[in-house]
Amino acid sequence: MIDAHHHLWEDLTRRDYDWLADLDPIRRPYTVADLAAVTRADRTVLVQTVPTVEETEEFLSTAAATPLIAGVVGWADLTAPDVADRLAALREAPGGRTLVGIRHPAQGEADPDWLTRREVVRGVKAVAEAGLTYDILVLPPQHQAAIALADAVPGARLVLDHAGKPAIASGGYEPWATFLTALAARPNVFCKLSGLVTEADWTKWTVDHLRPYAAHVLESFGPERVMFGSDWPVCELAATYDQVHDVARACTNGLSQPERAEVFAGTATRAYPISAS
Repeated sequence: MIDAHHHLWEDLTRRDYDWLADLDPIRRPYTVADLAAVTRADRTVLVQTVPTVEETEEFLSTAAATPLIAGVVGWADLTAPDVADRLAALREAPGGRTLVGIRHPAQGEADPDWLTRREVVRGVKAVAEAGLTYDILVLPPQHQAAIALADAVPGARLVLDHAGKPAIASGGYEPWATFLTALAARPNVFCKLSGLVTEADWTKWTVDHLRPYAAHVLESFGPERVMFGSDWPVCELAATYDQVHDVARACTNGLSQPERAEVFAGTATRAYPISAS
């Protein structure tokens, strides 16, 4: 099994994790040892948490020393004129062979059309030209920009994180469902079956609350473009690692065994430049 989305933050004094300010239950160190103690995966993809090159460089070194971590989705300044050189420098840094993708948290940008800015599109093209994947992290205000980005870079591999963050806690289904169908029509986009428990009510969610959203993800993208991600340790706000894994299994129990193998391993090896074994 490949867990295609998790995080680490081993020292909260090393940099500013401002997004953790109001998340006391998970505002503590999470280490490789903690990951190894809970994961059911054979291999994982470690994803950036803050927009700094320093964290990415640390993650690359960690992955190089940790066989469990098959790849790193790091951060680079997409708007920099020399973004291609910056990506090359990351690939040449210690552990650089583990870099498989880049992510910038567009959900935090004040401009809902940030993903469509000329310099950002140019940056994502540079990511693709480097053989890397770009992870899209958006909220509903950025949904249309995500579609526009997919159209602007048809040759790039794009991955939608956390299924585009549907409003599960409030029972919201539209316009998220229409957005997801539209984005899935772009064949260069993959989708992570991840982050659903934290979009639901953290204390009252059930599998039945999540199942319609997971079903729409699978129907829209097909198992060959959907991959499991735990979103650990963020998921601990609402569920344990085991619970997240069990929910994903329950939401895919209508698939054939080969289809489930895609969701829990195969898709990740096509979405990211990581080996199949």
